[in-house]
Amino acid sequence: MASPQQMRRGDLGRKYSVMATPGREGQQIQAGIYAGRAIGVFTSGGDSQGMNSAVRAVVRMGSYLGCKTYYIKEGYQGMVDGGDYIVEATWASSSGIMQLGGTVIGSARCKDFREIEGRLKAAQNLIERKILSLVVIGGDGSLTGANIFRQEWPTLLQKLFEAGRITNEQFQECGHLNIVGMVGSIDNDFCGTDMTIGTDTALHRIMESVDTISTTASSHQRAFVLEVMGRHCGYLALVGALATEADWVFIPEWPPEDGWEDTLCNKLSAERATGQRLNVILVAEGSIDRHGKPITANQIKDLLTDRLKYDTRVTVLGHVQRGGSPTAFDRILGARMGAESVLALMDATPDTPACVISLDGNEAVRVPLMQCVERTKNVQNAMNEGNFEEAVRLRGKSFQNNLATYRLLSKLQPPKKTADESSKGKRFAIMNIGAPACGMNAVVRSFVRLSLAQGYTVLGIHDSFDGLLYGRSTELINPVKPMSWTEVQGWSGRGGSLLGTRKVLASKYGIDKIAEKMKEYDISGLVIVGGFEAYHSALQLTEARKDHDAFCIPILVIPCTISNNVPGSDFSLGADTALNEITDICDRIKQSATGTKRRVFVVETMGGYCGYLATMSGLAGGADAAYVFEDKFSITDLRDDVFHLKNKILNAGVQRGLVLRNELANAHYTTDFIEQLFSEEGKGVFTCRKNVLGHMQQGGVPSVFDRNYGTKLAAKAVPWMAQQVKEYTQENGKVFTNTPTTASLLGMRKRHMEFSPLQELAKGTDFEHRLPEDQWWLKLRPLLRILAKHTETGYVSETIPEGVVDLEELDEY
Repeated sequence: MASPQQMRRGDLGRKYSVMATPGREGQQIQAGIYAGRAIGVFTSGGDSQGMNSAVRAVVRMGSYLGCKTYYIKEGYQGMVDGGDYIVEATWASSSGIMQLGGTVIGSARCKDFREIEGRLKAAQNLIERKILSLVVIGGDGSLTGANIFRQEWPTLLQKLFEAGRITNEQFQECGHLNIVGMVGSIDNDFCGTDMTIGTDTALHRIMESVDTISTTASSHQRAFVLEVMGRHCGYLALVGALATEADWVFIPEWPPEDGWEDTLCNKLSAERATGQRLNVILVAEGSIDRHGKPITANQIKDLLTDRLKYDTRVTVLGHVQRGGSPTAFDRILGARMGAESVLALMDATPDTPACVISLDGNEAVRVPLMQCVERTKNVQNAMNEGNFEEAVRLRGKSFQNNLATYRLLSKLQPPKKTADESSKGKRFAIMNIGAPACGMNAVVRSFVRLSLAQGYTVLGIHDSFDGLLYGRSTELINPVKPMSWTEVQGWSGRGGSLLGTRKVLASKYGIDKIAEKMKEYDISGLVIVGGFEAYHSALQLTEARKDHDAFCIPILVIPCTISNNVPGSDFSLGADTALNEITDICDRIKQSATGTKRRVFVVETMGGYCGYLATMSGLAGGADAAYVFEDKFSITDLRDDVFHLKNKILNAGVQRGLVLRNELANAHYTTDFIEQLFSEEGKGVFTCRKNVLGHMQQGGVPSVFDRNYGTKLAAKAVPWMAQQVKEYTQENGKVFTNTPTTASLLGMRKRHMEFSPLQELAKGTDFEHRLPEDQWWLKLRPLLRILAKHTETGYVSETIPEGVVDLEELDEY
C-alpha cells in the first residue's frame, strides 16, 4: 500500500480515498481551557441505540473543558422552536441515560427547517445562547442538512441583523458556525466509518430473534422467513446471516440470479434430506431481483409453501431492531465519538470543513463529512443503475469479504473441485487451548468448511493435548478424527468449546511426546485457537523445531480469550461477549439499588493481570473507577475516590456508584479490602456491596461481533495455511519449514488482520504477568474518569499520522 505522502500527491489514484485527521484520544487535554464556549447537541432522523451514550459524553467532556452545553430537544424542530426545547445540560442531567435505548432528548422530522424562515429562527435561537458549535447525531440526511446550515450561516446572520432580530454585538461575535457529526444509524450505511452508532445492538436483536425462533422452528420442522431493516443497505441482513448460519439471505446490493426460486427450493430440499429440521431465511426490507422487482418475505413464504409444502412462517422484526438497551460496543463507541466530537469543535476554525467522527480500527479519526456523504450516495446511484458489482465494491472490502464468505459457508457441501492439487493428501489439525471463550466454535466451523472447500482434510483434536496424547483415555472414543462439512453445522452460535479445551502449556505434557503424535497423525499444518496458553504453547513448539521435524510445519495461533491479553492482536475472540455479559450484569446490579438510596457497588471482573475487561466495561457501564494492574494505584487513590463518590452523592444528587476491580489488580488492595474501606469511609453517606462475577463472564452465547470475527479469522487463516503448505512441500510430499514467519499469530491490529511471527511477538511479551507490553486501550482510561467527573489532566501520549483513509476499507466489523 502506498505511503501517506504518496497518497497526498495523488500517486495512488484512488477515487474514494479521503484525508483523515487523527483524533485527540491519547493527547494531553487540560481541564477548563475552553471556558466560555457553548455547544449544542441534538439527535435527528431515526433513533439508534447508543445515542444517549454519545449525548452523555458530549455533555461531560464539554463540562470538563469548561464549556456550557445545551440539549436541543426534538432535533431540528427544537432548534427552530427554541424556548424550552433548548435547555442547558448539567452533569447530573446526563446521569443514568447510558443504558437506555433511543434518544432521551428526542428526535423529529422538521419541515420548517427546510424553509428559509425556519432556518432563520433556528439561527436566532442559537445566537441568543451564543451556541456556535453544534454536535449532530444522525444519518447522512441530518448531517448534510447541518452542513448546508453551516454554509448558509453568514447569509442568515446578515438577514437577521438587517431585520433587527439580532444586535450588532451579536452580529460581530457570531460570525461563523462549526459543526461535527456522528453517525447514528442501525443500518451501517454511511461510508466513512467502520461502524455507526446502533448497528451492533441492532445485530444483537436480529441474532437473538433468530436464535429464539430456531428452537421452535426445529421442534415443528418449520421454515422461517425473517424480514430485517435495510431499505437501501443489506449490512444487517448479511452480517446477521453470517452470525446465525442462515440458509439464504436477500440483500439490495446483490440480487439473486434469475431462476433463484428453483435454486432456493433445491437447496432447502437437499438440506432437509440430510436431516436438518429447520430453515432460516433473512430478507432485507429493500431486497430486489436483478430487474429491480421487490422480493418480499411473503413472496418467499408462498414459494416454500406452494412448491415444497413446508410449514413456513414470516416474522417482521421491524422496530424491535431499534429498541432495547445498547450493547457494550455501542455504549463505548458513543462515548468515544461524543468526547472526540467536542475536541474537534474546540479545534475548529472558520476555515475548518465540517467533519464526521469516524472509527478507524481502534482509533477515533475525523474525516470530511461531505466526501463521505458523496460516497454513500454513489452506492445508491449504482444500485439504481443496476450496477450491483459496483454497489458492493463501494460498500467496502469488508462488505465484499462478508458476502463472499457467506456464499461459500452456506453451501450444503464443499465444492467438488479442489482449488489446488497441492492440497491432496494434506491434513490440517485444529485444537483449542486455554479457558473456553465464545467464538471458538465459530472459528472451527469456518476453518473446517473453508479447508474442505480447498480439498484439505481437517483433523479435530479434542481436549487439547490430552486428546492428542492419550487418545482413548479421554471421554471420547476417537479424540483425533477428520471433521465433516455437516458436523460443524450450527456451531457458530454455541458458547464454550465443542472441541474441548485444557488450560495447560505444551511443555507440561512433554514436547517429545507431542512431536511423536503429530508425526503419527501426519499433520501438515496446525491451528491453535485459544488464549495466552495457546500463544505460549505454539511458541514452545516453534522453538522446538530445531529438535523435532514434526513442528517444522505451518503453525498458526488464533487468539480467543475473554482477557484480551494475547500479543499481536488488539481484539481477542470472546472479549466482546464477556464485555456484554459484564455490562448487562452491572446494569442489573445498579437497578437492584433502585429504592435503596446511596449505594456503591464494588464489582470484580476476570482478566488475570490484564485490565481490559474492567476498563472497557467501566466505560460501558458508567463506572466511577476501574482498578487495574497496568495502571498502578495506591491507598491515596482509593481515599480520593471515596471522597469523590461522597461529593457526587451529596452534591450532585447521584444515588448510586459503581467501582470495578480487575481480579489481579493488586495483591494487597483486594476486592474485599476495597469494599471494607469504602464501607467504613462512606458511613453516613452511602453503603457498599461487593459482587464477584466469576465464570458468568465466560458463559452465554457468542455475540454477533465474536461470531463474525471468528468467521473472518478462519477465512483469513485457510488461504495462509494453504499458501505455506504449497510453498514448503518437498519432493517427497512432506511439508517442511523452519522459517520464523511460518509460525505466526493472526490478529487484528488497528483495522487490518495481520500475521505476526510468534518469535517476534515474544520480544514484546511480559510472560510473568501474561501481558503484551503495548496495550492500545490504556489510552482510554482517562476518558473513563473524565466522564465520571474526576479532574483528570488529560489523555496519555498517543500519536498517529495524518493521512488518507481508504473508504473501501473503512467498514470493518
